Amino acid sequence: MIRLALRVRREDADVALAELLALVPGGVEEVDLGDRVEYAVYGAPGELPDLPDLEAAAGDALVEIATTEVADDWADRWRAFHRPVEVGSLRVRPPWAEARDGDVVIDPGQAFGTGGHETTRLCLALLLDLEPGGSFVDLGCGSGVLAIAAARLGWSPVLGVDFDPLAVAATRENARVNGVAVEARRVDLRGAPAPTAPTVVANLLRPLLLEVARNGFENGNRPETLIVSGLLRDEADEVAAAFAAHGLVEGRRAAQGDWAALRLG
Repeated sequence: MIRLALRVRREDADVALAELLALVPGGVEEVDLGDRVEYAVYGAPGELPDLPDLEAAAGDALVEIATTEVADDWADRWRAFHRPVEVGSLRVRPPWAEARDGDVVIDPGQAFGTGGHETTRLCLALLLDLEPGGSFVDLGCGSGVLAIAAARLGWSPVLGVDFDPLAVAATRENARVNGVAVEARRVDLRGAPAPTAPTVVANLLRPLLLEVARNGFENGNRPETLIVSGLLRDEADEVAAAFAAHGLVEGRRAAQGDWAALRLG
């Protein structure tokens, strides 16, 4: 088994991913490296995309490409990487981990996570500070962790949106497994106002958050509470200022490691 990976600058990640998914519709693995993002695909020799095609897809965003051989037990080791995550009263686990009552069960597939990244943990912690109720939107839903947690906590109706059709499918399936009602649909946040609700969470990279701030929200209806993450600590002030233009004032800032999350309203 071969792992073919390319790394792009963090600010170019969303555009590069969109181009890559057109080339690799089966999905890619995403690894956050701070100032860079790595996208990887797996396959037997001869089954992977040609390097010139990958280089063209990444364009000027490309930092480097690397291929590595993967041991035969790579699938087991990949599963071991995804462990249960506990944030307050919430416990998020992959299907193969020990079960407990009330767990949110998330199958990450090969391209998404189960809530272990600091930015997802921060969003969950800020959600737990709120009084659940009313409609909820998750911008960039991935595998559906935040949308499903919101539905479990008591928000309704819940909508998750993502540009990646695999994320939309993963969110729908994970919602079904957890027995909660979550609508999921494909939305491009780069060129139009974002779907909105009284409570919105956006765990996105800085460039896309700034795009959402520029485009605003559907029908000019800003959320009452907006939680944003996907930010490095030194990016938080810029993003807070961008949403302040919509009257969304920072109410709380949380941080873990190099990452930050904001609650605005």
